[in-house]
Amino acid sequence: MTDVTDPTQPLGVVCTPTGHPEVDAGLARLADADHLAVSGHLEVYEDVHKGLRETLAALDQRPGPPGSPHPHDNRS
Repeated sequence: MTDVTDPTQPLGVVCTPTGHPEVDAGLARLADADHLAVSGHLEVYEDVHKGLRETLAALDQRPGPPGSPHPHDNRS
């Protein structure tokens, strides 16, 4: 068993694929942090965070299904 208090050992965190290529690429990028010194983690985390923000922002730019511009508007 890996001693989690030893900063020189990889964490070995296993990520389950989401099925969304952009998100899965971010998860794979997080694995890069395991092979870096702690001083290099911030760059990886910022890179993944930026990618996830861009992926979420892109969802707002995609058109919804026809005839349903406001899917949560339940007014009669």
